[in-house]
Order: sequence, then structure tokens, then C-alpha cells
Amino acid sequence: MKELYTTLILIIISTISLTAQDFLVKGKVVDDANASPLEGATIYAESVQDSTLITYTITDQNGDFTLEGRTSLKKARVNFSYNGFKSKSVEVELKPSVNLNNVIMEEQVQQLSGVDVVAERVPITIKQDTLEFNSDSFKTRPDATVEDVLKQLPGVEVDTDGTITVNGKEVNQVLVNGQVFFSTDPTVATKTLSKDLISKIQITDTKTREQEFTGEQGNGETKTINLTLKEDKNRGYMGRLAGGYGTDDRYQANGLLNYFNDTKRISVLGSSNNINNSGFSYDEIYEMVGNARGGGGSFGRNGSFSIGNLSFGFGQGITTSSTVGISYADQEKDKYRIDGNYFYSYSDSYNDERTSRENILPTGSFFTDTESSFVGTTNSNQGRSNLEFDVDKTTRITVRPNITVNRTNSSDAEYTVSTDEDGNLINENTSINTSDGMQRNFDNRVEIMKKLDTLGKYVRVYFDNNNRLNTTESTLNSERNVYGDNPNTQVLDQRTSIDNKNDSYELGASYRQPVNKGLYLDFRYSYSNNKQQNQRTVTDFDEVSGEYVFNSTLSSEFDFDTQKHIPEMAIGSNGQKLRFNLSARYEQVGLDNQDFIQDTSFSNDFSKLLFNSRVNYSLGKNKNLGLYYNTNLDVPSVNQLQPVPNVNNPLNIIVGNPNLSPEISHRVSVNYNNYNWQERTGLFIYTNMNFQKDQITTITTTDENFIRTTTYQNVDGNYSGWMGFDYSKQIKRDSLYTFKFGFGSSANISKQVGFTNGSRLEAKNLSLYPRINFLFNYKEKIELEPRYTYGINSTRYNLDNVEDINFTTHNLSFRTTTYWPENVVFGNDITYSYNGNLGAGFDKDAIFWNMSLGVQLFKKKATLKLLAYDLLNQNINTRRTTGQDFVQDFQGTALKRYFMGSLTIKFDSFGGKGAPNQGGRGGPRFIRF
Repeated sequence: MKELYTTLILIIISTISLTAQDFLVKGKVVDDANASPLEGATIYAESVQDSTLITYTITDQNGDFTLEGRTSLKKARVNFSYNGFKSKSVEVELKPSVNLNNVIMEEQVQQLSGVDVVAERVPITIKQDTLEFNSDSFKTRPDATVEDVLKQLPGVEVDTDGTITVNGKEVNQVLVNGQVFFSTDPTVATKTLSKDLISKIQITDTKTREQEFTGEQGNGETKTINLTLKEDKNRGYMGRLAGGYGTDDRYQANGLLNYFNDTKRISVLGSSNNINNSGFSYDEIYEMVGNARGGGGSFGRNGSFSIGNLSFGFGQGITTSSTVGISYADQEKDKYRIDGNYFYSYSDSYNDERTSRENILPTGSFFTDTESSFVGTTNSNQGRSNLEFDVDKTTRITVRPNITVNRTNSSDAEYTVSTDEDGNLINENTSINTSDGMQRNFDNRVEIMKKLDTLGKYVRVYFDNNNRLNTTESTLNSERNVYGDNPNTQVLDQRTSIDNKNDSYELGASYRQPVNKGLYLDFRYSYSNNKQQNQRTVTDFDEVSGEYVFNSTLSSEFDFDTQKHIPEMAIGSNGQKLRFNLSARYEQVGLDNQDFIQDTSFSNDFSKLLFNSRVNYSLGKNKNLGLYYNTNLDVPSVNQLQPVPNVNNPLNIIVGNPNLSPEISHRVSVNYNNYNWQERTGLFIYTNMNFQKDQITTITTTDENFIRTTTYQNVDGNYSGWMGFDYSKQIKRDSLYTFKFGFGSSANISKQVGFTNGSRLEAKNLSLYPRINFLFNYKEKIELEPRYTYGINSTRYNLDNVEDINFTTHNLSFRTTTYWPENVVFGNDITYSYNGNLGAGFDKDAIFWNMSLGVQLFKKKATLKLLAYDLLNQNINTRRTTGQDFVQDFQGTALKRYFMGSLTIKFDSFGGKGAPNQGGRGGPRFIRF
């Protein structure tokens, strides 16, 4: 197969060389009024005959441009576009070099009322804070999704799991016509919506509600993509239905229906499968393969996945899930914007695990080997909405309620055996733990924002509430055998009932006072109160009476209150080049705990002055430098504070420490990104360091029978950091091919501090991950996408008797897709993973290969597909984790080889500029083949 693709690439390159010629058009774009250069103007060349896009570029800060390309055409139309100016075009003879000198553009003074302006197909438009792409300017296959067209955009990278980055910054939400599509999870929109629905793809910095309301720019840490629908696709129906069945009774069925009517949208989604799939994606070739691409040294993913904020599964194994959801959105400019969704889901999971752990002691080590079998089910209902009302041009009210009700039950059977360094048996434990629980959560935010003038003065008031209820009934049956000089056996038959209620409320206000143009002062204050009521009732079976007897030592009934007062002051600027915000806040925290069963109480007060800063400097339209400093205060949890033993694992008893202080973290980060639109090259450099003061860490004591007791203590000396860079380059020649490549590296450092048997343990870790990736697409006939990541890992311990750890990992993936012959789609997704970190008895490498062959029918409205998942039957789920006092190998259940046949059907009905087809001749038209 490797030889076949190599031959194809050589043929493609040879064909391009024989039929195409290089050309170069250069010049300078200036303002007609004063001859000043226009930076960021778009210049693009297209075919004179059919307006096919050939290539494009933008002007630099001096207004200069160089338009380079390769085409077989002799003549082209060169177009010039700049926001607020009249467009201009000129036909040129394509030669090795053409100089247009100064291109003069006139300002668009006004637009007459009632006159429709037909927009030109400008491929890219750079506005003040928005980067806009014309979807139709980027050639993809006819049945492409939004994700496919994103891969063609310069500066945009789409990872194998659907993660999107723009110039190195992650996209954290994708909107449709400015509204949430089911959830802010980007993949829900990018994997379900087809490209032919989309007119514009707009990319901006993600903004807070305040920044949206006041018109400020975002902070630049993350990106938002907004998809605008085409005018003729904005009224009508679009849907997808898919179903498949395979070997080992593997199946998947899903459906999606979207109704659009101008600003109104209604979407319905449903799915059911037993292949670890969220069920909302309609990729023609690579979906219906489960959630199991290998990566990062862990071969195969687990049985936990999500749709937005709705999670399925328990974290490992294989999950069977079913879900149905409905989403609604509507808006009217300057009046209201509303959206909401409801999901119901059911899932059941199973997982068999095997772990091997080395426990590090100051005088040596001992080892625990565990085998477990887990089954569990979840039943969830979730509803959430966003209601935004503009009372007038200066006042906005926002209400965001969210309610979730989950029911879970599970059973976990576990066998653990411990041995010393010589292999002698120390102890063993057999246990079965069952649990039946209900979690109910309601949270809401009410926010009022009011502009006080046109200079930027405003006030904001908000109220948050979060009300959680968690009830659990569990049973623990275990038998622990201790060997050695004083052998003994302990049998435990225990029932635990937990009734936990947590209510938190926060009231806050902020006021902005402009000082002068671009400079402002912010004043903020918030008060929050959190009250947790927890009743934990433990009973043990008494063989004498034959009844369960109350265990007062392990039971508790407490009220835990936390109150915070946080005044804050900040100074900032929103200049064109320099944006900064420097703030200081004073956090006053009061803790109060009363346990009525244990007859214990404790209270504590903490006060701390904390600082935050953010500086963004624009070095041009393409270059940005960001510097950030943040401090945070984290209050210990009630489980870390409560001095009541937890014996769910009789070999590791956990007890809280009421004398803990809050953690304080200091984070410093620097980011630099530069995307050259003329060269289509991007560079992103980042670094981040996090230092912890009074970090809460574990303190472990191991007795002579190797029974561990763990508590918590504040320690200094912990830190973590990561840094790296990414470089990308895109080469596009005519409509023949697109070639994108990128390389980079990331590095991670950390230091973990803990204590065991009175000795301080330190583990310093350094890891380095250089990587390279390519994407080659020729005429939408063949697409090749190789990726490779090499990992170097090193862990150093401060104890002489503990051996340091060094290992390497390899992750090589190669995805190929061919769309030839016509209506036939053939895909291969191959991943090789090697993890040199695993111990004896654990598989270190595997080849994970998915293959799919699809035939498109009825004018590509249906696809019949045959899928081979994990063709070589090598998918495994193994990994190694390390800490300051342990090294642990893990292997769990993985989804293995199966074959599946499936059918996907697309249907749509759009009414152009009128209403959807209401009948008439032939009646309503829902399915169009």
C-alpha cells in the first residue's frame, strides 16, 4: 500500500508540473483620499470564464502584496477588496512577473436605503476583530462537512479527535448564526452540518458577556467560530439518518433533523449504539468506529464520552448508550436572543481492569496487584437555556438556568494482593462494592448590565445560585487476610447511606469608569455563601444479633459553611495595539464545620491579597504577544478536612485533616503567535509555569502489615510547567492540490512532593514531545494525512533506593481517503503506538487499523458503507502513571475488532428566499434523492 500511494503522489506532481505554470502579481494598495497604504486588503485571482478561485493573499502593513500561484490558465481576473471601500477588479495576462504598481481604492461613502448590494465572493476578509472566510471559496468534495472545510483554511488545524485550533489558539465554541447549536462543544456543529449550508465562517476571540455587551475585544486565550447560513438555506429542513449492524452484535443508529426559518432554529437529535460513540457525527467514512483512536501512549480510548456537558459512561471500558435531544434558538436584533436544549440519555458500561503498582517507601518498596470487574448504568435528564433580553439600547438582562438529574447504580468486584520486594505474600483483600445514587443539580445566573454613557461607563449586577442534592446507598462486602508473624482475617459487611445537600449563592456587582480614551478603572465586589449538609450513616452486620449495627466511628453528620468577601479593583486599556488589565483583589474566607455525631467542630478564617495581570500587544495584524499572571486561592474540600476514616478500601484508609490551609497558586504564561497570510505560514510559541504554595498533598503511613493510612497536609515546593511551539505552512496551487504541513514540540516539567512514613518524597518529571504532521489533498480525489509524535520521559526521585524512570513513546498515524472512482469512498486510518514505560506482562505496542469502503447512491443522498474496526484486533488500553510515592501500570477493557455494514441517508427541503414548501403541486418535499 505504501508503494501505491508513493506512485500516486509522483504521478500527481508530474502532472502538475507539465500542465501548470508559475505566476506572480505584485503591487501596492492605497487609499484614494491620501495615498496611505491599506493593510489587510484582500487580493484574489479567479478564472475569467467561471470565477473559480485560483489563489489569494492580503497586503502587509505597507500596503504591499505579492500574489503567487500556479495555474494552466493564461489570463485571470484579479480582485481587490477592503472593508469600507469599493471593490475593484482588473484582468491580467498571467506571466512569471506582473507589476500593477499602485492600486487605488475609493472609500464607500454610503449605501442607499432599499438598494441590495450583491456581495462578491471574497475568500478572506480581515476586520478589526474578526477573520472571515467565504465557505464557497475553498474547494472540498460535494458532501463535505464543516470540519472538512475548516481543514482547508489557512491557520486552522483540526486534530483527529475534532479539536480545532486557529493560529495555535483552541476553539472552545462554534455558533450557528450567532447562537448555540445544542451546546458550545465545537464538534457538535462541525461534524453534523454540511458545508453547502454555510456562507461565512467567522473567527473571533472568545468574549465574555461583558465584552459582548460593551463591544470590547476578547482576551485572545481561546477562539470562537460563528457559522452563518446561506440565504437560500436559511428556510427549510435538513436531516440525516444512519444505521448499522455488525459482528459481535455491534450496532449504531442515529438521526438529526434541523429546521431553519430565518433567525429561528429547531433541531432534534437521537442515537443509540454500543461502540463508545456519542452518535452525533455523520462523517461519510470515518465515523461509526467508536471512540478508540490510540494516542499519547494509551492504546485505545475508554468508555467515557460526552455531548457538550452531558457525559456517558464511568470513564473506562465499553459503553452502550442511547440519547434523544431537542434544541431551540431564536433571536431578534436589539430585542432578544434565546436558546435552549433538553437531553435524555441512558448508558450502561462494563470494564475489567488489571493494575500493578509499586509503592515506594523510604526503606524499600512493596507491590500491589489488583484485578477488578465493574458494571454500571446511568440515567440522565438535562435541560439548559440562555435567555437574553435587551430592554433598550443600554440595558440587557440575561438569565441562564440549568437543571440536571442523574441516577446511577454500579457494582465493582475487586481482588488485591500485596507482596514485599522478595515476592512474599503480605496481605490480600477481596471486596464487592455496590452503589445506587441520585444526583440533582440546579444552577442559574441572573445578570443585569447597564451602559451609563457612550464612552464606556457601565454597571453590572449578577446573582448566582447552585443547588445540589446527592443521595447514595452503598454496600461493601470484603475479606482481608494479613499474613506474616501475626496473621489475621477481617470480614466486613457494611452498608453506607449518604445524604448530601449543597447550596451556594453569590451576589456581585461591578462598575467601570473610563478615565480617558482607552483607559478605564474597574471596581468589583462579590459575596458568596456555600453551605454543605452531609449525613453519612454507616452500619456493620453483627453476627451475634443478625442485624446491622450503627457504626458511630465511621458515621458523620455535619454542616460545613464557607463564606467569601472579595473586593477588587483593576485598571485597564483597550487600545488598538496595547490591551492590558491589572487587578488586585482581597479574598476573605471563613470556614465553619460542626459534626453532630463525632461531636467535633472547627473554624478558620483566611485573608489574602491576590494579583492578576493580562497584557496583549499587537505587533501588526498578524503578530500578537501576550503576557499573563494569575493567582488563585483554593479552599480545601470537606473530604480533605473531615477527620472521619473512609474504609471503602480496607488496605488504604483515608482520614481528613481539619487544620489544612488553602492552596495558593501563582501562574505565569507568555504566548506569541504570528500568522503570515501572504506566505500562509504560522508560528505559535507558548510557555506556562505554575507554582503552588501550601499545596494540599497526601501523607501516607504504612504499618508492619503494609496497611496504608492516608491523610493530607500543606507543603511547599510543588510546581508544574509546559512550553512549546507550533509551525504550520500551507501551499495551494490553483484548484489542483492543497498541501499543509506542521511541526512543533511540547515540553512538560513538574515536581511533586509528598510524605510517607515521615520521610519527604520528591518526584521530578520532564517530558518532551516533538511532532510533525502533513495534509495533502489532490482535486478532492485523494487525501493523505500522516502524523508522528515522539515522546521522551524522565522521572527522578530524591531517594537513593528508588530507581529513576526513563522511557520513550512513539505514535504514528496515517489516514488516507480516496474519492475515486466517482461515488466510491475508500478510507484507511492506521495508528501505531509504542509505550516503553510499561512493565512486564503489559503490551507495549499495537497497530490500530480502521478501514471503510462506501458507495454513494441517489446523487450522493445515500451512502452504503462497510466498516472494519480494529482490523488487526490489536486495540489495547494500557498506560503507566507515576507519583511521588508510586509507579502504576494499568490495563482495561478495550473495544476490539468488529465489522459493520451501514446506510446513511440525507434529506433536505429548502424554500430559497420564501417560506418552506407548504405543499401545492406534489405536496411537501421532505426527502430529495
